[in-house]
Amino acid sequence: MPLQTRSRNSAHALGGSIITSPYPTAQSVEDFRSNLAAVRERIAAACARVGRAPAEVRLLPVSKTVSEARIRLAYAAGCRELGENKVQEASRKAEAMADLTDLRWSVIGHLQTNKAKVVARFASEFQALDNLRGAEALDRRLQAEGRALDVLVQVNTSGETSKFGLPPDDVPGFVRELPAFSSLRVRGLMTLALLSADPARVRPCFILLRELRERVRQAAPAGIAMDELSMGMSGDFELAVEEGATVVRVGQAIFGARELPDSHYWPEAGSSSEQRS
Repeated sequence: MPLQTRSRNSAHALGGSIITSPYPTAQSVEDFRSNLAAVRERIAAACARVGRAPAEVRLLPVSKTVSEARIRLAYAAGCRELGENKVQEASRKAEAMADLTDLRWSVIGHLQTNKAKVVARFASEFQALDNLRGAEALDRRLQAEGRALDVLVQVNTSGETSKFGLPPDDVPGFVRELPAFSSLRVRGLMTLALLSADPARVRPCFILLRELRERVRQAAPAGIAMDELSMGMSGDFELAVEEGATVVRVGQAIFGARELPDSHYWPEAGSSSEQRS
């Protein structure tokens, strides 16, 4: 179900207008604890509706545009992994917070191959693999660093040309090529659903990814795991959990509303794909 408006709304100015948001901005450790608890309660309720255990779902807080100071508050509230869309922003934050030695970084946005060397240095996970050129670049850089990387294959389940990700029919063949890249630990699939307030339009994206995962899993090469389904963001993560998500990428419901549209954070994304994490 879509995110429900909570009593602690936030308001900010944008283009001369006052915008009221259902996503309260966390400015203290207690705020973060409250927001995290609320999201986890909703995950648990979604699990209960379909007979799943909440422990099956990993909450990945998305910290794009969030300052280092506020991330440190989130860390104090219990966050130990963070998702970022832009490689340079993520790398800068990871370097600045290197003292937090147990903080893991997941890159969840499109990767230009010339940024593979940056990802190979600091990331623990990459959720947007959708081409062999990127796989080769990452593998080469990871081998040079003496590291391995968990990766998820991004799938375009909505069919929107403005979105990155492989067409569903291309995924089985793509996965069969991945054992050639020994530094990539393939864990599963990721998608961005259609942005809509209508669950009947959003849910099919999640169903498609789940069913595709089962199909790919049956024919996956040795060493390829298809355990993870990363799907669902602030506006639709409960639907995703009901359809089998093992990872939900939640930003605004934890950190608060952003002032810029999501097209700013998802390169080349058009208005039809401005899904909110």
